[in-house]
Amino acid sequence: MLPITASQHASEPRRKGPRLPLPALFAADCGAWVGGLIAAVWSRYEFDVTARELTAAITAGLAAAVLHLGISRAQRKYRGRYPLGSAAEAQALAVTTACTGLALLVTVTVVMDRPVPASSPLVGGAIALLCMLVTRLVYRRRTDRALRPDARSATAVLLFGLGSAGQALLRALLSDPRGRYLPVGLLDDDPEKMHLRIEDVPVLGGRGEIADAVQRTGARTLIFSVANADAELVREIRALTLTAGAEFKVLPPVRELVDHRISVTDVRSPNISDLLGRRQVVTDPVTNESALAGRRILVTGAGGSIGSELCRQIMRANPGELMMLDRDESALHSLQLSLSGRALLDGSELILADLRDHEAIRRVIHQRQPDIIFHAAALKHLTLLQRHPGEAVKTNVFGTLAVLDACRDVAKFVNISTDKAADPVSVLGYSKRITERLTAHAAQTYPGTFLSVRFGNVLCSRGSVVTAFRAQIDAGLPITVTHPDVTRYLMTVQEAVHLVLQAAAIGRDGEALVLDMGEPVGIDYLARQLAAQAPGPTRIVYTGLRPGEKLHEDLFGRDEPDLRPLHPLISHVPVPPLDPTEVTALDPFDDPEKIIEQLAWLCGQSAGRAAGVALNAALAN
Repeated sequence: MLPITASQHASEPRRKGPRLPLPALFAADCGAWVGGLIAAVWSRYEFDVTARELTAAITAGLAAAVLHLGISRAQRKYRGRYPLGSAAEAQALAVTTACTGLALLVTVTVVMDRPVPASSPLVGGAIALLCMLVTRLVYRRRTDRALRPDARSATAVLLFGLGSAGQALLRALLSDPRGRYLPVGLLDDDPEKMHLRIEDVPVLGGRGEIADAVQRTGARTLIFSVANADAELVREIRALTLTAGAEFKVLPPVRELVDHRISVTDVRSPNISDLLGRRQVVTDPVTNESALAGRRILVTGAGGSIGSELCRQIMRANPGELMMLDRDESALHSLQLSLSGRALLDGSELILADLRDHEAIRRVIHQRQPDIIFHAAALKHLTLLQRHPGEAVKTNVFGTLAVLDACRDVAKFVNISTDKAADPVSVLGYSKRITERLTAHAAQTYPGTFLSVRFGNVLCSRGSVVTAFRAQIDAGLPITVTHPDVTRYLMTVQEAVHLVLQAAAIGRDGEALVLDMGEPVGIDYLARQLAAQAPGPTRIVYTGLRPGEKLHEDLFGRDEPDLRPLHPLISHVPVPPLDPTEVTALDPFDDPEKIIEQLAWLCGQSAGRAAGVALNAALAN
């Protein structure tokens, strides 16, 4: 039993469970000793006890009770008091009873005229211990039941999955008297768990019994508590649940629960990553012992989806200082609020600056002297950049060059790139490929480690396809898909950030790291999964591919080898360097078509020869 905290007292009144005052507890223990000694003497004389022998047994029981109380008080003084009904208290009670029984045995054997048989203290002590444990078990059971949510106000739920995560969730649900969920049945496909009762809640079967369990128990919700299930199982259980007329909720994957114990607030509606089954392929967490601990770290584009998650995960690594740079003051406000619970915007960790202001970027890096830079700032919307290529030049190309120019004394620089940089055909792809090549040139020029990280579309990031589809559904509009056969590599933001942090640890100079992202996902399939969750019927409209879009994305260019020397799921791609003087001829105010031609030329100029040199260097390492 956990003690009630001050915050619980301050909140709304909780339902009170039965209380067992200490005088009542002592009376129960005293009765247990008296009853135990009477039972021991009675059985010793084969149920034929005289009044004198009965009186002696009662006297011995009272003496044992007094001795038991004295030992218990001594234990409380020197060891503290254990929660009533806990395993620790049961252990302490057994020790006290044993000491009391042995003391009584010594007394009985020393006395010339034994008041009770010598076996009575041991047999009576065992009976007394059993009675005391039963008393506490009954009390604990009643108290635990009093802590359960009120059946009149809580939603009756079924739990599917009885692994460690499922059982932890069950205990959390049953120990919150103000909770909104009351478990009334359990489901698991393991036949050995059939007909069990866990925390006094029955196991009703497996997935085949979902409909019957909903009907029998009246449950209105099923919580899927298999923490690392594949998407096929999630979709199947969800379909069975909805068919049975119940609501479907999920417990997040273990990777989302590593920082805290499972609680009722973790239960949520399924998101698209649950239904698509994006696996967490990069599993090594960032720890205090990592290369980030104690280091001065700067994140550009800190207010974006990738940048903000980078900041959150870097904070767990105990950096010496985390500097967060962005040009969007509202994004910095939200980031500070999510990290510290306050958003006064008065901390030196927030830096308001624009990559296009080269002098400001140079001053920030010179004055703050970061050891490691994660460069996540960029323009990323393909269609807009296709229409305004000069903006991609000013931010993605010149902005990255401004940061690189100021990084002569930086120990590590990690450039965030995209799969669209592999054999690029769009302005976004061209500009990000150029940043990879500029980073590779810095690796040859400066003493630190300079590398890039390339990954696919990030699920649920700002401006992502999932966000757009959901906005269309909420507005009652059709979902627009460019082509029924279009596919994309999809990642969760946690995966993307894990890759970036892995790159900082294992990446080598001048290369790009590419995550094994499994099979690409059909965007039409993604749209249909979201439409199935919509409250009403939702149409899907096909608009056709836009300029610069590929039907299928590539992870590697035509001349890029798939080398995995350090991690089985991370490829190390050699990148040909590009001299910064080559990009100075770009005029962001020139004709858009001419800018696009120049960007494409910069991506491929002398790339074949440079790629061969880079590949030979990589193989030599």
